[in-house]
Amino acid sequence: MRVFCPLGLLASLLVGCTGAEGSADVLRLGYFANVTHAPAIIGIDRGFFEDALGPDVKLELVTFSSGPEAVEALFSGSVDATFIGPNPAISGYQKSEGDALRVVAGTTSGGASLVVRDGIDSVADLEGTTLATPSLGNTQDVALRSWLADQGFNTDTSAGGDVSIRPQENADTLTAFIDGQIDGAWVPEPWATRLVLEGKGKVLIDESELWPDGDFVTTHLVVGREYLAKFPANIEKLIDGLITTLEWIATNDTDAAAAANGGIKEITSKELNPETIKRAWSNLSFTYDPIASSLERCKDNAVAVGLLDPVDLDGIYDLSLLNSVLKKRGLEEIGVK
Repeated sequence: MRVFCPLGLLASLLVGCTGAEGSADVLRLGYFANVTHAPAIIGIDRGFFEDALGPDVKLELVTFSSGPEAVEALFSGSVDATFIGPNPAISGYQKSEGDALRVVAGTTSGGASLVVRDGIDSVADLEGTTLATPSLGNTQDVALRSWLADQGFNTDTSAGGDVSIRPQENADTLTAFIDGQIDGAWVPEPWATRLVLEGKGKVLIDESELWPDGDFVTTHLVVGREYLAKFPANIEKLIDGLITTLEWIATNDTDAAAAANGGIKEITSKELNPETIKRAWSNLSFTYDPIASSLERCKDNAVAVGLLDPVDLDGIYDLSLLNSVLKKRGLEEIGVK
């Protein structure tokens, strides 16, 4: 049985459908209405999570619009687990001194780009421009600031510097780009594709080009540490449902994209047009490997641009339940490298 909690509430105000303590017969799961969260959307839409959890565990669902919002929900005990990007997870781990959360599985790799307006043809053309990101300190925000620093540009958190960075909602970014109020944005899918198709933009940097073999964590599954300690069986079942979902996606590519689009429509009341979902889907890959090496680099980038104090990520991963499921399925176990 699944229950949708009221959508759009700030995580700091969430009290959860069943309170903040968590229980063995309820799993409160957060996710976003983004293509980068397709395994979450599909696992819910097709009932893979519910089937794995069984009839004795009620699945309660909450959608978020930003990673920091989801982390605050974990802090408050309003959700037990959430799909989330890497940098909010790092920030949450640092702020809680390693106490609040654990990464238990991967989900999505790739699917983020810097899209710019016509007339910007090179890195040098970015000087004096205004670029958007989804939110201050989120994964794409850190990626943009770090990349700009590597190119010799100065930025700050007050929209100053050689390149002005304006953190804002992705929907606002699309409108601002179409209206000519910003020059580009570093955003995840499907927003990067929408900026290209609807905003007539072009991809200046595909983030996958900046990573070894093009692999980097975009979304992973994070669990509240206390819930994980108290109810590991529920999380193991959730991971089992995730792997079932990923296997179904791998063998049903077209249907999977359509299912993700249908899930997005259920959340937002609006589906993506066929060309958008097709192009966005081609920029993503889905994996239960959390790609731990990329998380370490995300952390280093956030520290380098002044958005994170130095932090040791030793202990942020608990892949024991993932590896238990993989072993039962006869699949190779995952290590943290």
